[in-house]
Amino acid sequence: MGYTDQEKDIEAIRRKQAIQEVLRRKEAQEHLISFTRYTYQDFVVNSHHQAIAKALEKVEAGLCRRLMIFMPPRHGKSELASRRFPAWFMGKHPNQPIITASYGQELSSDFGREVRNIVDSQEYKAVFPEVTLSADASAAHKWKIEDHRGEYFAVGIGTATTGRGAKILLIDDPHKNREEADSLIERERVWGWYRSTAYTRLMPQGAIILIMTRWHDDDLAGRLIKQAEGDPNIPNWEIISLPAEAGLNDPLGRKEGEALWPEWYNKADLLERKAVLGHRDYMALYQQEPTINEGSYFQREWFGEYDRDELPPTDYLRFYACSDYATSERKGADYTVHAVFALDAQDQIYVIDVWRDRKQPNDWIEAAIGFMQRYRPVVWAEERGQILNSIGPFLQQRMKEEGVFCYREQYTPSKDKTVRARSIQGRAQMGMVFFPKKAPWKNELIEELVKFPAAKHDDFVDAFSLLGVMLDNLKGGKPEAPPMQNLEPRNFTFQEMRDRAKRRARGLRSAREAPIAGYHGPLNIPDDQNYWELSDS
Repeated sequence: MGYTDQEKDIEAIRRKQAIQEVLRRKEAQEHLISFTRYTYQDFVVNSHHQAIAKALEKVEAGLCRRLMIFMPPRHGKSELASRRFPAWFMGKHPNQPIITASYGQELSSDFGREVRNIVDSQEYKAVFPEVTLSADASAAHKWKIEDHRGEYFAVGIGTATTGRGAKILLIDDPHKNREEADSLIERERVWGWYRSTAYTRLMPQGAIILIMTRWHDDDLAGRLIKQAEGDPNIPNWEIISLPAEAGLNDPLGRKEGEALWPEWYNKADLLERKAVLGHRDYMALYQQEPTINEGSYFQREWFGEYDRDELPPTDYLRFYACSDYATSERKGADYTVHAVFALDAQDQIYVIDVWRDRKQPNDWIEAAIGFMQRYRPVVWAEERGQILNSIGPFLQQRMKEEGVFCYREQYTPSKDKTVRARSIQGRAQMGMVFFPKKAPWKNELIEELVKFPAAKHDDFVDAFSLLGVMLDNLKGGKPEAPPMQNLEPRNFTFQEMRDRAKRRARGLRSAREAPIAGYHGPLNIPDDQNYWELSDS
């Protein structure tokens, strides 16, 4: 039975479509953008997506081992790099393991679930028919490829990855928000996890991909860049940094000020975001240019350092202490701070010791007692208020029980914290404030000072300001005694004795002690002459 002309045309169309489908699948196997379009038909591709995909393809081919991608929020970086790329890479390398990480386990598991769903989709099976999920791939954060060694493991920053290796270590947004990025403790936590946990899982010739929005110049990306620049043994990072508004020498060839994705975020949208976010957050989130937000009250270079052996002897210092009280143990709440300072004869201020924590009153009362016993401050300054009224009797009772005697003085500070800070600003500006070089709290406290009043916490600034309030009434240490001189016994000259008598007549102390006892010989003083006009000549 022969085919009609219409049937022949339909068959030709089917063959053409089948050929086009085979070509599409082949393209999806070879190129990340094609794979993304095939598995996510609504994905809108822009030039910045092409740039990211090209860099990720170099990672897959083994031509790039260290890649950073910086881009504004909601511009498709996670869709390409954290969802489509892992699935595409596992299709091409089903025996290679991947570890992905984000600031929290929940977000990381969400990425894992989405990658798993891509691998389990009909579109994926059409592109990589030999790659299927294992039968027990029910967990979102860990699953394997059937009959292959490849596995996917998603963790939160800080989570252990013991026993697992990674051909690809992919980190997406290691810092949750501005608060965590501004926290030195949080940045140290992320840095410690990267060095001691994540990096150690990397297999030989493995690759690291860091995808993030820049929050801080000292964030994970900032530290990794500095580390690579300072050590020739560490591979350099290839950096794809795409600001929302083009600058000079834009990597995409845009004109200065041109939007990155004008179809989604045009110039008016970006101006609105700049107005809402403020300069600092807009520059970090949208322009990938983090700036140090240091206040106008304290400058980092004002503060000096000292080693313990450089301090004057304690006999020549006067110790003072200040407290800023808080009662909550809740994470994010204010800290209670006890700070001990010493003043030398030149009224230079040495920060001696600091206790800073979120504890119940009984804990920080004991901390205060310990400081009183150890340093015996002349005055302990406190803010007058409800907290002091409630815990004051307990502190007084504990002092009696421990036999600690320290004069405590209460102050009513200004409600405006910037006004309080002025009291100590002058000394700091003159370079008269010193921190101990090796104190574990030094960097965090200096950072709090230089970011005041923008920092979330200012408890140390409050305690420091109390010292400033006391400054007018404080007495510095006594000067060190001059070194002893080897004095040779000798007689005073007549001129020295006359000068000594003049000083005593005016009620002044004598410059020297009495003459050495012994025989001095007779003094032939002519009669009828004025004693005060005599000389040795």
